[in-house]
Amino acid sequence: MIRPGTATTLLVIWLAAVSSLYAEDADNNKNADSAFFSNLPIEMHGFYEMRSGYRLRKNKYEKDMSIMENRFQIDLSSYFDWGDIRAKGDIIGDMVEEHACFDLREANIFTRPLDFMDMKIGRQILTWGTGDLVFINDLFPKDWQSFFIGRDDEYLKAPSDAAKVSLFGDWANLDIVYTPQFDPDRFINGERLSYWNSNLGRIAGRDAIIRTNRPNRWFRDDEIAVRLYKNINNYELALYGYRGYWKTPGGQNAAMTRSIFPDLNVYGTSIRGAVGKGIGNLEIGYYESADDLNGKNPLINNSEMRYLLGYTQEIAKDLTMGLQYYIEHMLDHSRYERNLTSGPARDRDRHLTSVRLTKLSMNQNLKSSLFTYYSPTDKDVHLRPNLNYKASDSLALELGANIFFGDHQNTFFGQFQDNTNIYIGLRYSF
Repeated sequence: MIRPGTATTLLVIWLAAVSSLYAEDADNNKNADSAFFSNLPIEMHGFYEMRSGYRLRKNKYEKDMSIMENRFQIDLSSYFDWGDIRAKGDIIGDMVEEHACFDLREANIFTRPLDFMDMKIGRQILTWGTGDLVFINDLFPKDWQSFFIGRDDEYLKAPSDAAKVSLFGDWANLDIVYTPQFDPDRFINGERLSYWNSNLGRIAGRDAIIRTNRPNRWFRDDEIAVRLYKNINNYELALYGYRGYWKTPGGQNAAMTRSIFPDLNVYGTSIRGAVGKGIGNLEIGYYESADDLNGKNPLINNSEMRYLLGYTQEIAKDLTMGLQYYIEHMLDHSRYERNLTSGPARDRDRHLTSVRLTKLSMNQNLKSSLFTYYSPTDKDVHLRPNLNYKASDSLALELGANIFFGDHQNTFFGQFQDNTNIYIGLRYSF
């Protein structure tokens, strides 16, 4: 989040830059309109949204309101021969946190200096990989609080302050993303969602906000991610690499008073393409916990192997089904168990399945969907039913829920049982 004053300054700078560029063009154009500002080459889009939601279970650590906010988004774009400029941000009135803020989603410059090269520099939304709401080689920041309280799915992706270079060739294509200062996830910390606190051995929330030591030095605590990919006979093959930090806290300091982001290296691969009447995908990632390579430190995450297998197909007219099977395999699990100091031990393997059903009806103006996570090892579930009705080109209504249940409080979805919520939204786009 960015303070309103900072956001205003950024937008003023952006508008000034666009104005100066356009003024240069206008000086060379004898027929330029005298009404300068009415002809600025700026495209503007956006929306106004009201969204509210309540918990369906009593949660003594959080407010009854899961979400209650007004959101106004402005999306500004300018296009020139040499490239594009874009700025997009949300003004939010949050009645749960009882404050207003500005979330700058994008502020970047895109250019193509060479026929085989694209560059985008600035705040941007980044994504790659093959999973559907399951991520292995996508190490760009996520907003898990938004995802679980009922905001639109687009807000699961948090912005990155980065430079992205894309190189295109006959033999393969290469994406390089450099983030000069570590961008962590907007993770569950107790402010909006209760969670399992291993130090306390119980569910906690606002009574035990997670405090972190975040790497935040420019050009020293940086991240780099690369993707090498190529299409072969309509199959996309990709190799991935990442050097940075665990995106959510992956350990604690020696005094166990602060959560930390240990060093992390990730190496992976994926393939996606036609399988039968649908689209199949396979993705693999090796998570190398660089600060605990031998798995002996109980305060730092062990290294892991992660696997994802998915398939999507239209099974009837306007009805699509997607299936996924995901595995997290902890390496050096025996050492982890021997050195565990307190709390229940994690299983060596965590299995997770997901099913997505999407139905379009009423001339495709009504979208009905159900996304279900189920872990047979953790024995917990997360259901995401959703109805989205497009009343007109500008107006959309949404009704949805986040439903959690499980046998144990310390599993990933089981810890959120008391955060089960239902929400409703209205969005007017322009």
